[in-house]
Amino acid sequence: MTSRPLSPLAIFDLDGTLVDTAADLVSSLNHTIAVAGLAPVTYDDLTHLVGQGARVMIKRAFALRQTELPEAEIDPLYERFITHYRAEMPGESRPYPGIVNTLDALSEAGITLAVCTNKTEILAVPLLEKLGLTRYFAAITCGDTFAFRKPDARHILGTIEKAGGDSRRSIMVGDSINDILAAKNAGVPSIGVTFGYTDVPMAELEPDVVIDGFAALTPDLVGRLLTGRDAAA
Repeated sequence: MTSRPLSPLAIFDLDGTLVDTAADLVSSLNHTIAVAGLAPVTYDDLTHLVGQGARVMIKRAFALRQTELPEAEIDPLYERFITHYRAEMPGESRPYPGIVNTLDALSEAGITLAVCTNKTEILAVPLLEKLGLTRYFAAITCGDTFAFRKPDARHILGTIEKAGGDSRRSIMVGDSINDILAAKNAGVPSIGVTFGYTDVPMAELEPDVVIDGFAALTPDLVGRLLTGRDAAA
């Protein structure tokens, strides 16, 4: 008896892909670095700062302001960031236009959904809950779920395992080099969105498909990506 193939799996990044979190990230980061007397960062700075979690974002903000950050001060600053961000949640963060309709359409087509983000779990999961999005996802993996994170392929592969998927029937949707490179490292097709926080034009990151809005992310597109992968195998 031939086993039935697992359903397709679409994996989404969070910040800059599912949810526009820019205003709240900037607000909490500026609240954090203000104690060190650093000048506030702006939205234009954000694309250079995000992608590897709050600790790295804080370090990059100090580097941006050409200020030394003693190792002993990192954890207190991180806790200050976490406290502020959680207290304001969801703040101004909102799902991107069209994403709810897209998640509905993909789910109705039998495509399993998951989140793979470098955001820490204590921030990512409550944010998704407060925005009413957790119900869509079979798995949510974060920057501290495993001992590795994007662009490490094992972050995506671990997400696929937790969602009960198959890497041969999975795709990754993201807005940054971490997402596209992680997908390439994991050997899964990628869809890059142009409205996120990358400091490099999405087309230059060479995802399999570039979209300007979620209306373009249809079950047919997922099917074509997976069919193309099968044909190339």
